[in-house]
Amino acid sequence: MTKTALILIDIQNDYFPGGAMECHQSLDAGKKASLLLDFAQKRGIEPIHIRHISTRPNATFFLPGTRGAEISDLVSPVPGEKVVEKQYPNSFRETDLYSHLHEKGVKNLIIAGMMSHMCIDATIRAAADLGFSCILAHDACATRDLTFQDITVPAPQVHAAYMSSLSGLYARTLSTDEIIQGGFV
Repeated sequence: MTKTALILIDIQNDYFPGGAMECHQSLDAGKKASLLLDFAQKRGIEPIHIRHISTRPNATFFLPGTRGAEISDLVSPVPGEKVVEKQYPNSFRETDLYSHLHEKGVKNLIIAGMMSHMCIDATIRAAADLGFSCILAHDACATRDLTFQDITVPAPQVHAAYMSSLSGLYARTLSTDEIIQGGFV
């Protein structure tokens, strides 16, 4: 059987209500990610928690040493679960994520987290380019409204656009229930 890992990206307090960069329906997405974490732990699938720490000048969220940069209690790592800290949207960039997965013989990834339009997108595209087979839990991801020039795109449309663009070539896009019930790993 091919090894699978669960990658939980940036499910950190700053993305939740009251945080410095609140995402649309982040609590719902976080609860779905919690179900995936429980599923992974029970099935012997390694969970890997990705934590963004902002080191760029003038950063306004995920600041080192703040509560906002901490992983949400919904998906808190238990002792022994790997936590990868990153400074870029792509979870593979300048981290040990790839080498860790390679050493463990992981070929399949289940991916969830925040934000759909940024770190989820960058990480899934990189993972696919690196040869991983990806399952994207669309309902365990969240994003925000985006603005381009004088157009504001509401978060549900941003999310749908990114899920649809990743679906197919880069990932198999499924709901949390489909992943848990479907035996895709």
